[in-house]
Amino acid sequence: MRSKFLVLAVIAALLAGAANSNSTAKATRGTFLKTMRLAGQTSARNFVNINAPTPKGPESNRSLILLKLVKPGAFVKKGELIASIDAQSTADHVDDVADMVKQADSDIRKRKSEQQIEWETLQQTLRQSKSDMEKAKLDAKTTVLLTDIERELLELNAEETAARYKQLQQDLVFHKAGFDAEIRILEYTKERQQRHHDRHANDLKSFTIYSPFTGLAVMQQIFRGGEMGQVREGDQVWPGMLFMKVVNTSSMQVEAKANQAESSDLRVGQKVKIGLDAFPGVQFDGRIYSIGALAAGGWNQSAYVRSVPVNIQIDGSDPRLIPDLSASCDVVLESSENAVNVPLSAIHGESGKFSVLVRRGQSFEEQPITVGLRNAEFASVLSGLKAGEEVRVN
Repeated sequence: MRSKFLVLAVIAALLAGAANSNSTAKATRGTFLKTMRLAGQTSARNFVNINAPTPKGPESNRSLILLKLVKPGAFVKKGELIASIDAQSTADHVDDVADMVKQADSDIRKRKSEQQIEWETLQQTLRQSKSDMEKAKLDAKTTVLLTDIERELLELNAEETAARYKQLQQDLVFHKAGFDAEIRILEYTKERQQRHHDRHANDLKSFTIYSPFTGLAVMQQIFRGGEMGQVREGDQVWPGMLFMKVVNTSSMQVEAKANQAESSDLRVGQKVKIGLDAFPGVQFDGRIYSIGALAAGGWNQSAYVRSVPVNIQIDGSDPRLIPDLSASCDVVLESSENAVNVPLSAIHGESGKFSVLVRRGQSFEEQPITVGLRNAEFASVLSGLKAGEEVRVN
């Protein structure tokens, strides 16, 4: 009895398998699309990179700390504060350099006063030398009751005082040039310190970052604690590092890649049906607006595998369209209007001779057909089959 039930169970299973193998589908009439599936990621066509400021000078290689940061995904307006970087050490340095500028200015005023006193002393010495020279000349003209030796001594004294006066005049010119050079050096020192101050004062302004236009704030990834994560307040960033983007979500695109073997079928302007993995059932229209000229390989791909970058513009806007969403893109390569469409699994044959099994009452009858466009799931039938007819699907 037990074996009898086992046989009946096997027969029932076979009948069920036969029933499943005879599943059917109806031929439908409508627009048939031959498509190519591409995968990619959404991004904004219009955006601005927000980089950490790059302080000027030898201290420009130190890390910076984000004190304030707008929330990820926040909608920001033009001119709104989006990031603030700790600038206390730079502000202290600016104050120190400002004191150095004041000290340099004080040194210039002090040295000018000292030079004025020294110059007056030199002038007094020159006047005294001139007086000595004139007196010596008068003495040399006196010839009464003087011996020849005394007259010779007076003449020599007159020549000596004249030479001393002439030398002091020349020294005065050199002293004036030296004074001017000394002041110029001090002025250069002040100018260098002033530029140093202005450079860091300008750095202080760049530590407070405002949104360049109205858009969505998108944080970038950063390596933190052994793993990747979004940038947040308190993180350390390096000068020039990209840590945020402000994107215009009204103009979005999909950055996709096509296998180089299939890229020859793509054309700029082809229509695209776009789906987002994050929102099943939601579909957007788009079109190809750029195709890469060269194929490139990925770091984890074989050397002979190459992909061509394809950018697809998304028509219209939607609040759900944000950057960095994985997307599927069906590029419409060809289309056929008012075509009879059947599942590809219902078609049999090869070498241009195809047929389908059409239901005729309780059985199926083989029917030759002419196949037109095909995609991964369906095919259009040019002749041999009518809309509404039921075909067998394996």
